[in-house]
Amino acid sequence: MVKNAILCVILLTGVISSAILGSSLSIDSFVMAQKEKITINTMLEDQGDPRRWNSLFQPALQELRANHPDKEILLNTTMLPYDQARSHMLQYLAAKRPIDLISLDQIWLGEFAQKRLLTDLTNYTKDWGREKDWYQENWDGGIYGGRVYGIWAWTDIRGIWYWKDLLSKAGVNPDSLKTWNGYIAAAIKLNTALRPEGIEGIHLTGASHSPDLWYPYLWMLGGEILKMKSGHPTKGSYWFPAFNSTEGIRAMNFIKQQVDAGIKPQKNHYWGLEFLDRKFAVMIEALQHHINERFPITSPERRTEFENMVGFLPMLPVPSPYYNTTSLMGGWELAVPKTSTQKQLAWELITIMLEPKILTPYLAAHSNLPTQIPIGEGPYSLLINRTTPYYDNLITLLKTGRSRPSIPEYPQISDTIHHALDEVYYGIKEPKQALDEAANKSAKLLGW
Repeated sequence: MVKNAILCVILLTGVISSAILGSSLSIDSFVMAQKEKITINTMLEDQGDPRRWNSLFQPALQELRANHPDKEILLNTTMLPYDQARSHMLQYLAAKRPIDLISLDQIWLGEFAQKRLLTDLTNYTKDWGREKDWYQENWDGGIYGGRVYGIWAWTDIRGIWYWKDLLSKAGVNPDSLKTWNGYIAAAIKLNTALRPEGIEGIHLTGASHSPDLWYPYLWMLGGEILKMKSGHPTKGSYWFPAFNSTEGIRAMNFIKQQVDAGIKPQKNHYWGLEFLDRKFAVMIEALQHHINERFPITSPERRTEFENMVGFLPMLPVPSPYYNTTSLMGGWELAVPKTSTQKQLAWELITIMLEPKILTPYLAAHSNLPTQIPIGEGPYSLLINRTTPYYDNLITLLKTGRSRPSIPEYPQISDTIHHALDEVYYGIKEPKQALDEAANKSAKLLGW
C-alpha cells in the first residue's frame, strides 16, 4: 500500500511538472511567435576586410535588440569593394531597392543627396543633440544644401612618415623635410645614398587619388579647389573652378620641382605598405591604418618599438616656415537611403554604433581616427593611444585638416585634376597649361 501511494505521488508530480514545463514552453513559443520580425538591410564598402564591420555591428545590434524586446531584429549585409561600391549603391537605390543603411565615402555624399537618394537626417540630428561632439569640419562633411544627410563616423589624415635609419644613412635631418626646398634637397641626397640598394628616397603618389596629395599645397598657399560665383546660366550662383589660380600654379610647380629632382611618380599604390616594406625612405600618406599588417602593435611597448624605428611629422612640407601646414581628411559616413523601410530603426542603429563606448574599440583595433571630440581628446582616447603610433600628433594634425567639396560634380572634377597632374608628372604640359585646361573642363561639368 505504501509503495503504491509513493508511486502515485511520483506519477502525479511528473504529470504536474510536465504540465508546468509544457505551459512554460508554450508561453515562450507564443512570445517568440508574437515578436515582429524585422530585417535591416545594409550595403557597405568592405574596408578591405569585410570582417571589420562585425566588430562594430555586433555590440550595436545587441543594444538595439535590448531596446526593442518586442522585435526580432535581423541584419542583412551586402559588402562591396571600394571600386564597385559607389556604382552599385547608385544602381540599387535608383531601382528603389529597400536598403536601410549605407556607408559613403565623404566625397560621394553630394551626388547621392542631389539625386535624392538619401533621407534628410536634419530633424533626427536635432533630436539627437550630439552635433557639438563632432569636430566642425567632420560635421560639415555630412551636410549638403544646408541639410544633414550623413554622419562622418571616422577619418584619416596624411602626414610625413620616414625611416630613421635610412635618413641617418643618407645624412638627412628629418627637420629638412618640413619645407619645400628642404624636401627636394633631401630627396636628392636620399636617392643618391639609397637607390643602389633598391630603395627610393621619397614616395610621390601618381595613383588616381593624386589630387588628394596636391590639395594641401594649394590650401596652405591660400588657394581653393572651387569658389562660389554668380551668373550661372541656370542656378544664379554656383561653384566655379578656382584651382588654376596663382596659388594653384605655384602648388603645381612644387610637384614639378619634385619630378625634376628625380622623385618618381608611383602609379601603383598600396596605402603605405610599400613604405612599411622599406621600399621608400619617406612617404606622405595616412598609413597608420596598415601598420598592424606589417608590425602588429598589441601594447604600448610595441608602439614605442615602432616609433623608435619610424618617425612622423604631423604636417606636409610648407613653402617656408612662415606658412601653416594643412592636410586632407578622408573617411566614411553613415547614411539612411530614402528607400529604407526601417528608417527609425536604421537611424537608431547608427546612433548606437556612434556611441563612444561602442565605436572606440573599433577605432582602436584598426587605427582609424575619431571624428568626435569626446573620443579624440577625452578618456576614450587612451584606448586608441595605446596601439596607434603618434596618436597625439595625428589628432593635432586632424585639427588643421580639410575635406573635399561635397557636391555632385566633385568626383568628375577630381578626375580632371588627376589628368592635369599626370601631364605635369610626365612632362607633357607645364603646370599653368595643365591646370587651365582642367579648369575649363571642370567649368563645363559645373554647367558654366
